[in-house]
Amino acid sequence: MMDLFRWFGWPFRHSPVDDGESDADPRSEEDDIATDDDSESTRDRSVPTRDEFFTPMARFQGEFTPENLAFDANLQEFAQRVAYLCGLETAGKLSPDEAHSRIRDLYEQLARTKEGLGIGEPEA
Repeated sequence: MMDLFRWFGWPFRHSPVDDGESDADPRSEEDDIATDDDSESTRDRSVPTRDEFFTPMARFQGEFTPENLAFDANLQEFAQRVAYLCGLETAGKLSPDEAHSRIRDLYEQLARTKEGLGIGEPEA
């Protein structure tokens, strides 16, 4: 059976075992753009890394200050974790109460970072 990730052409996932279907994958070994041991400078930026694929980050669009940039990164991480928790709860891996308490804890952590960065406070 052909490795699904190689079929989609994502070179960051390689099957360690040759399954004998060499004619099923039309790509040659020269087409493999990025591997785990490739340096950052030689990697094709159009192909996402594993972390970029599973936790995408949008560009910052607001008024640039270091505090706003840090809070934006924290907010995107919060949204990603809430999405994971919702998926786990939907799949039955977490109880609704457990998912709610974890999301509440994440929100409290986000609120503390907002207070710590001084976001939303009137300027004196």
